[in-house]
This record gives sequence, structure tokens and C-alpha cells, in this order.
Amino acid sequence: MEQPTNRVFSGVQPTGNLHLGNYLGAIRNFVGLQDTHECIYCVVDMHAITVWQDPKELAANTREVAAAYIAAGIDPKRHIIFNQSKVPAHAELAWVLNCVARIGWLNRMTQFKDKAGKDREKASVGLYAYPVLMAADILAYRATHVPVGEDQKQHLELARDVAQKFNNDFAETGGTDFFPLPEPLIMGPATRVMSLRDGTKKMSKSDPSDYSRITLKDTADDIALKIRKAQTDPEPLPETEEGLAGRPGADNLVGIYAALSGRSKNDVLAEFGGKQFSVFKPALADLAVAKLSPMTGEMKRMLDQDRSYIDEVLASGAERAHAIADPIYRRVREIVGFI
Repeated sequence: MEQPTNRVFSGVQPTGNLHLGNYLGAIRNFVGLQDTHECIYCVVDMHAITVWQDPKELAANTREVAAAYIAAGIDPKRHIIFNQSKVPAHAELAWVLNCVARIGWLNRMTQFKDKAGKDREKASVGLYAYPVLMAADILAYRATHVPVGEDQKQHLELARDVAQKFNNDFAETGGTDFFPLPEPLIMGPATRVMSLRDGTKKMSKSDPSDYSRITLKDTADDIALKIRKAQTDPEPLPETEEGLAGRPGADNLVGIYAALSGRSKNDVLAEFGGKQFSVFKPALADLAVAKLSPMTGEMKRMLDQDRSYIDEVLASGAERAHAIADPIYRRVREIVGFI
């Protein structure tokens, strides 16, 4: 079986309320990889149910993520957009890899500790084991590269460990080097976008304050208001990036401006250094509106008027994804001895 050399896999959870962090940290980067990689982009609805989801909302949120992919500029004819639950190889391979992964590896996963909180005994088994499903998502396509944020690097390292152990465990039956060890792609400034209300915390859809995030459904007025209310400090912007140390709110806003404009933080500070936030925030709001409005408008149009097109993209993408994953999983079955 031919080994792919430049295949990207990644996904976004359909848990509602997509925000600027999802766009800058993931979706925008997906678009940029289209000309250099074979891209498979998933709406990971199976990951979403590791915590309970309202079924109607899950379906709506799945379409919202797919619409965001398309509106951002991912071409569903050149590349693959689909939802995870439509391709059985994800769940089937996950079971095989659950039997390869070690409990100690999962016990080191910091995201489970963060998401489960203090009462871990009440967390779902899925929430504990979902890093193995994430490994299966990637390895089902023998993907070579995964665009990830810093908070997902640990899960990608687990996927590499699982792939290596599978290759070693089943070397005698053809497992040697069967799975590639996927490489992380961490791209550009502001891959980790922080809360507008607390620059020390990641921007999150679960934050109780709506002013903590810019969502992909916000109007121009919403965006301007949230940026105007964003956490800063009384000092003017520094002249260089080093001057942002110890100023998380300022660092976050400069990082967002840099990412939206395709510039470095130092370039942004060369323009705005020494100026007050009363000057910088309106400029950031104008930039955010200019960059986001075309995408959010197209998302709204599809979700309101053209849901059938979204469903067609997901169905077609699932067929194409299945055509890649199915022979890979059939070979896994042979390697482990299933008949």
C-alpha cells in the first residue's frame, strides 16, 4: 500500500459558537494548506459527544462548522470536508488503537484533567479516551501532517506514540512502518488566541462572558463593542514585542492584529508603538470587521438559505474519505489477525 507523503488531516468540534480563536488557530490555516497538501478536514461530531449534546443543536453545529470551512475558502471539490460519524473506520480503528495505547499515556493528558474538573469520576469514558479516537482520526488516513494549536500538541504526540507502538507490536505481520508518525504544523502568529476579558486564559466558547470572545456570528457592531471593552492597561503600546511581557491583554490584541493582517507583532508595533489603546482598538476593530465580514456573511447565507448544499458537501466528502480510510482499515484488520 502506497504511503502518502503530504496528507493533512485536522478537525473542529461542532460544539457551537465558533469564535475568532477557532478561525485564527485552525480554520484559516486549513485554507492556506490547500495549495501545498492533500487536505482532509473533518467536523469531529463523535468527539463532541464526550460531553452531552442536544441532538438538534449537534446537527446544527455540525452544519455551522462545515459552512465555516467553505466560507473561509476551503474548496470541497479539490479537498475533503466531511463529518466524522459518517466514516466507520474512525470508531473501528479507535478500538484497535485503544488496545495499543497504554493507561499511563492517557493519565498524562492534561486536557482531560482540565475538562473533567475535580469530579473526574463522573466524566464519561469517552472524554478520557478521546485522545485515542483523535489518533484514529489521523491514522485512518495515514496522514503525515496535522495543523494543531499548542494545546493539542500533547494529543498529537500520543498519536505518534500509538502509531509507533502499533508498528512495533505487529512488525512480523506487516506493521513495520505501516503508520507514519504524523508531524505537527504550528503556523503563524496568534495560534493561541486569548480571552478578550482575561489575557491569561484561552478564548473559549464556554466562558460565561459573551464579551470574552468574538464569534463568527457577530455583527460589525458586536465586534467593535467587544474590542472596545477588551482588557488592556493604562500604558501605551510598546515599540517592540519584548515590551509586551507582563501585559497579557495588550499582547493578545497585538497578536490578533498581527494574525489578521498577516504581519509580525514587531511590524504591528512599529506602526502603533507609543500610541494609546484609544487609537489601536478602533484600528483593530476595522481590520477584524474587514477580514471576518465576508466569511461570516457567507456562512449566514448558507445556513439560512442553502443547508442542502452543506449536506451535499458533507455526504460527498464522507464518500471520498471512506474510499481512503476503508482499505487502510482493512489492512489493519489483516495485520492484527482479524478474519
